[in-house]
Amino acid sequence: MLEPYLILHCAPTLASLKTANLFTASFSCEKELRRQLAGWNAQLGGKGISLLLLRKKANTALIYVFRRAHLQADLKKTGVAPLLTGYGYRHTGVDYCLRRLKKRLKECDSFPHEIGLFLGYPLGDVIGFIRNEGKNCKCTGCWKVYCDECEARKAFEKIRKCRDVYTRLWNQGRSVWQLTVAA
Repeated sequence: MLEPYLILHCAPTLASLKTANLFTASFSCEKELRRQLAGWNAQLGGKGISLLLLRKKANTALIYVFRRAHLQADLKKTGVAPLLTGYGYRHTGVDYCLRRLKKRLKECDSFPHEIGLFLGYPLGDVIGFIRNEGKNCKCTGCWKVYCDECEARKAFEKIRKCRDVYTRLWNQGRSVWQLTVAA
């Protein structure tokens, strides 16, 4: 059942505070996993949310939950295309970039460094992470911060509050659909 994962890991995306979130879920039947993904896509698509199976290993699935319009805007930001070009991306179209990201996930033992761009992290922090190999950050929250610590801390607090509120409301009976902000 993917619903608890959506609340626990994706509340900021559901609330339209963040472009995307990732989570790993165990599954016993791939057909059932794909059925659930299709069901959630049908239910949340009208509100601008998409779920994509990025990678599966054994009985675990890496699920990417995103707002296509936000991702499209993020990929068009100044400085993003040159960074992606360095990792073999030929352009910044959403569908193409998602296919390329899936391929990169198969090629890499860990996460490809550009994945932060797909999660809505600030470009400067993604570049800082790459240049510093994940070390020497100013602070850590939802991501490692190398640039604007003050703004990042504000964002981390908004995200934390969002998760707390969504978890509480979901536990009180609200559905994921009810909690999802329309595009």
